[in-house]
Amino acid sequence: MRLLFWGTPAYAVPSLEALVAAGHSVVGVVSQPDRRRGRGQQLLPSPVKQRALELELPVITPQRIRRDPETQAQLAALAADLSVVVAFGQILPPEVLAQPPLGCWNGHGSLLPRWRGAGPIQWSLLEGDAETGVGIMAMEAGLDTGPVLLEQRLPIGLLENARQLGERLSRLTAELLLEALPRIAAAGEGPEAERWRRLGLRPQSPEGMTYARLLTKDDYRIAWSDSALAIHRRVMGLYPGAHTCWRGQRLKLLATEPLVQRLAGQLSGEAAALCGRWPAAADPPATPSPQPGTVLAVEPGLGLVVASGGCPVLVREGQLEGKRACSGQALIQQLSALPGEALGAVAGEPAATATPA
Repeated sequence: MRLLFWGTPAYAVPSLEALVAAGHSVVGVVSQPDRRRGRGQQLLPSPVKQRALELELPVITPQRIRRDPETQAQLAALAADLSVVVAFGQILPPEVLAQPPLGCWNGHGSLLPRWRGAGPIQWSLLEGDAETGVGIMAMEAGLDTGPVLLEQRLPIGLLENARQLGERLSRLTAELLLEALPRIAAAGEGPEAERWRRLGLRPQSPEGMTYARLLTKDDYRIAWSDSALAIHRRVMGLYPGAHTCWRGQRLKLLATEPLVQRLAGQLSGEAAALCGRWPAAADPPATPSPQPGTVLAVEPGLGLVVASGGCPVLVREGQLEGKRACSGQALIQQLSALPGEALGAVAGEPAATATPA
């Protein structure tokens, strides 16, 4: 088939590679325009554009496809049989959705209708979902509202971060697309409703629908008054960006474990052994409870045990601004932490709002 591929981040690259390797004719790749990134603010292509150029595929980078009739005409001239969309980053207008005779199909990293929109991976971790998955969905004018052709579920590990989960989901997206395309081709052309009927698509239920809102800077700041589990979910879900303050410098938290007794079976052996050593903030204290963010202990070879609004949190990996990421004993040495010291909001910034979990 002649395919038009739409995608931008690294998540979409395995799907593009899989389609090319399977022998499909990718007649064009549409990606977001180059953006300034990094310390030097260099103008860099998206991961999808970079890989497409390496594969010698033509690339189109519209600023706003909705308001760009010239690019829309350029895409129509490619005469693609089908469009494949994986994390493109713009909403396709009806004029574009109607172009390919076999329709436009989206590989979406959630179990629709849960987490429509941007950031479904981050939000599934932030909200503590036990599972997620990938859906291959027929696209329509609404935001991720189309009926689903294929879906596969994946369990989420307590210690899994957004990058790790994203890599698993991106591989699964590629696999499901390769499974879906022959079925779409076999259903043939014709009116949309008729094609969808032949494919036996599953309409999305209105029950359980959630939108993954855009994340803000405030979302990335740790509120130590949250529970240990909520703090851990923030670190894992917003990897590698959740941060706090250490001695006036920004400290990214890259790996944590919530020292919650009921979760001991899902923790590392070292962390499980620490559960129960310090009472939760809600327990009747023999002495006044330490303030959230206080370093309770420095565990050799492991990291820092920090007080939260509930049970403590084991900080296993971090990155102090201007330094390399490090873990365990290297993190302890980099921070030179002592029990009784406190982590908190960066000086000059408002503290993050606590959220229950």
